[in-house]
Amino acid sequence: MLLDAVVDVAADPLACEAAAVRAEADGYDGVSVPETSHDPFVALALAARATSRITLTSGIVVAFARNPMTTAMAANDVQLVSGGRFELGLGSQVRAHIERRFGMPWSRPAARMEEYVTALRAIWERFATGGRLRVDGEFYRHTLMTEFFDPGPHPYGPPPVLLAAVGERMTEVAGRVADGISCHSLTTVRYLTEVTVPALIRGRGGPLDGFTVGLAPFAVLGDTPEQRATAEAGVRRQIAFYGSTPAYRPVLELHGWGELADRLNRLSRQQAWAEMAGLVDDDVLDAFAVAGDAGEVAVRLRDRFGALAGRMSLNTPYAADADQVLEVAARLRA
Repeated sequence: MLLDAVVDVAADPLACEAAAVRAEADGYDGVSVPETSHDPFVALALAARATSRITLTSGIVVAFARNPMTTAMAANDVQLVSGGRFELGLGSQVRAHIERRFGMPWSRPAARMEEYVTALRAIWERFATGGRLRVDGEFYRHTLMTEFFDPGPHPYGPPPVLLAAVGERMTEVAGRVADGISCHSLTTVRYLTEVTVPALIRGRGGPLDGFTVGLAPFAVLGDTPEQRATAEAGVRRQIAFYGSTPAYRPVLELHGWGELADRLNRLSRQQAWAEMAGLVDDDVLDAFAVAGDAGEVAVRLRDRFGALAGRMSLNTPYAADADQVLEVAARLRA
């Protein structure tokens, strides 16, 4: 299992660069840079120049905020600058953000994403070989590439594509066209084994050999009861926030918590965040998170996900002690 560090969602590009340097020095296998309030490609390019070993992953780039050509160009550049250490993590985001924040079209996200990744690969193939570019699909059309605008080949080839997916249709798309899946933190062993893995196998048409399953499970981490209480409050809030999103309802519904998802969604419209966290009882918390000190968390993560995950990072939505997180990673690696 490969262990990745995660950059804080509020980090600016310079902070992301510094975090990547620390992650490499601490022995992590990779670092994941999110897209929230800054462009991840800028941060990833800085991190690529400042490191030499670790894998650099976008976790995630919002695909539908861009067209395949702009994403292909930026990803190609980061792959070149990093010397082949880049992994392109893509996600769809949700309709409100695509239409109202980015001003881009939204429709049939699974079908759109499949065509998007197929278009990326066609564009990268053109860069590598100089062959004819012909993407003429339902959602995207790229049929013009002259020599002046073609960056040409480089020694490292295109980056792997990791697709963020929760629902069955998007997960099947990941199996068909991606090199791996980035599973959401709001998942459980049961959802993975009963929904995610079967959908990936359907998409691939066979076993998952060579396919990366990436997980970012919640960890209630602390050496003392006081530390764990603080961590637990943070995780309950984050589970409630994610659980209020309709796209993640199937995970809760599988466990018989569909009514909880509906209540969380209603309260989120009122911004009743404290009340929402109070609805996340111990059964829900235990399904989505592991708790304990570094040794206990490592053992419980391995027991739950060791047979499923190829890459893992910890989701700690609170001020986790960096040394404790690093100890979990070291124990998992050992």
